[in-house]
Amino acid sequence: MTSVVEYLARPWAIAVYTWREGIRKKTLVGFLILSLLVIFGSSFLGAFLDATYTGDADVDMDLKLVKDISVTTISIFGVLITIFISASVVPNEVENKVIYTVLSKPVRRLQYLLGKFLGVQLIILINLLLMGGLFFITLYLRQNVMPTLLLWSILLTYFEFLIISSFTFAISCASTSSVLPTIAGFFIYLTGNLTEYLNDVSLRSQQSSEFIDNIIGYVAQGLYITLPNLQNFSLKTQILNSQPNDPPTDVLIPQLMMYGVVNAAVGFALAYWIFRRKEL
Repeated sequence: MTSVVEYLARPWAIAVYTWREGIRKKTLVGFLILSLLVIFGSSFLGAFLDATYTGDADVDMDLKLVKDISVTTISIFGVLITIFISASVVPNEVENKVIYTVLSKPVRRLQYLLGKFLGVQLIILINLLLMGGLFFITLYLRQNVMPTLLLWSILLTYFEFLIISSFTFAISCASTSSVLPTIAGFFIYLTGNLTEYLNDVSLRSQQSSEFIDNIIGYVAQGLYITLPNLQNFSLKTQILNSQPNDPPTDVLIPQLMMYGVVNAAVGFALAYWIFRRKEL
């Protein structure tokens, strides 16, 4: 038991160090501050519209506008923070030669990589909680109802970010710069939210006799099978159209959480496989 604790102590120390370094990055701090300002500003916009229009329908539309702005802000800035931090932690330390100092100590590569990955998750989770917490307070003050649906949405959003982070992190382990993994992270996010469209393209191509259409269909089908379906993690439509204390519908939360964990494990395993063969 003691040996296990000692073995995990080094990754945790690296994770805490990564988190401290991450919160000092001006880009990430800028993203967080801007997102909080947008969410905070949406509540003032809703209050101004409430004072201008007094009808029940207008009040509902104002509240829906606040929800739409806040949910979109959390999604956009959360993804930006996730991709930028996941793509940069390892390449930056290789570029600054900090990694050579760390690995020269009694720290195995698995411990180092696990610590970096956990540190990234701490940064993502804390930023998500800050943005979601402000949105939670905004909804609670406006509706005087505990917005439990929002809590489920934040939980699922984290697992969506976990998938994006793990594969972006894996690509960063093969790169000496954060540019390529950043582009790859955006590709994963965009295609992961378009997987149903890729499936439609594949089905339509099967009805065509054109060679090019068939090739496009095979590529779309391969991406549909390979890439995670991130659209399943979104509760935006329910947040906009349902009562705040309604439970999520048509969503299997335990299965989605397991889906996120499995994909994250695959991404981290790929990262370790790449990093173990990296010449340092």
